[in-house]
Amino acid sequence: MTSAGFVIVGASLAGAIAAQTLRAESFTGRITLIGDEPHRPYERPPLSKGYLLGNTAREKVFVHPAGWYAEHEVDLRLGTAATRIDRDARSVTLADKTQLGYDALLLATGSTPRVLRLPGADLQGVRYLRRLEDSEQIKTAFTRRPKVVIIGAGWIGLETAAAARAYGLDVTVLEQGEMPLLRVLGREVAQIFADLHRDAKVDLRCGVQVSRIIGTGGHVAGVELVDGVRLDADLVLVGVGITPNVDLAEDARLEIDNGILVDEHLQTSDPAIYAAGDVANAYHPLLRRRLRVEHWANARRQGAIAAKAMLGQDALYDRLPYFFSDQYDFGMEYTGYVEPEEFDQMVFRGDVPGREFIAFWLSHGRVVAGMNVNIWDVADPIERLILSRRQFHSGQLADVDIPLDKL
Repeated sequence: MTSAGFVIVGASLAGAIAAQTLRAESFTGRITLIGDEPHRPYERPPLSKGYLLGNTAREKVFVHPAGWYAEHEVDLRLGTAATRIDRDARSVTLADKTQLGYDALLLATGSTPRVLRLPGADLQGVRYLRRLEDSEQIKTAFTRRPKVVIIGAGWIGLETAAAARAYGLDVTVLEQGEMPLLRVLGREVAQIFADLHRDAKVDLRCGVQVSRIIGTGGHVAGVELVDGVRLDADLVLVGVGITPNVDLAEDARLEIDNGILVDEHLQTSDPAIYAAGDVANAYHPLLRRRLRVEHWANARRQGAIAAKAMLGQDALYDRLPYFFSDQYDFGMEYTGYVEPEEFDQMVFRGDVPGREFIAFWLSHGRVVAGMNVNIWDVADPIERLILSRRQFHSGQLADVDIPLDKL
């Protein structure tokens, strides 16, 4: 019987890395990579960082050079969506009615920005940042010198605020919570990010709610808050979270709960189907919980593990979550995972006012997460501290004279 090969739905970072890994592991069968965007797979971090700032060339955002897919015999089908999975027949139907059989299927369908459900949210000048063309359109809009209001002080909101300030624009950031990133980082580190943006002359307003977006002639003219305050705006950027793209998996009756449920091998409830990247809610064997991680490193790492698992290898996804952000001259990396109620101590090492430090989140003396700010080549030692599960005194961690790898 002829092998049907592998199908990857989602020409995303995770999908592209999976295809790369299959070839690197000497798989010679058919690989079909399907994407609903017109672009070959690209990386999303530059869209709110270097590419938006104009520091990164367009060609640099793509995962592979244009000729890579043909050279490696990867059938890249762009601008077409997968519409149905037939699990019994092991086939995928595309929007153009093409049917593709598979021996194993990888879903790397990513996520979609949450849309504002407010009056005026459909006005021209209300934008979301997710795709390559979004970044290009926002970059063009920045050159018109608009007054910018950003709704949401998460990572996308804060990174686009930093980019807008680099263009010299007037920027207001509106956050419903008490502080930016409070639920992600806790109060002490959230305050550092609030101070960072206020020092950069961003009008950061926390604890506020938007009631509507005001328009003139079909275009944004301002934002009105619940308390009646009105803010002038020519451009409104929305960053209020993302939703995993599970429709295809849900229609196929795979198990869904805040993403596609997968085990530590990234295998779904159907043993022939895998999921990776933003869409995958994976069981983490070291943390002993399910995690759906919406970051670059997770997509790269899971794409590789899923490919190996599809080949029948005993591949296990047990890497600690990692992400990075660049805002102004503030570069940071975060390793580990902790919910706000799960740590009982923060320890800082280095110069916090000078923004050159490491922050540790501790639970009963054990390091559960760490963030290095403008200090580099320490993510691996931080990961080892977490994995050691040793108990530390705060003085040990705070002492800059003790190298991290000696701890």
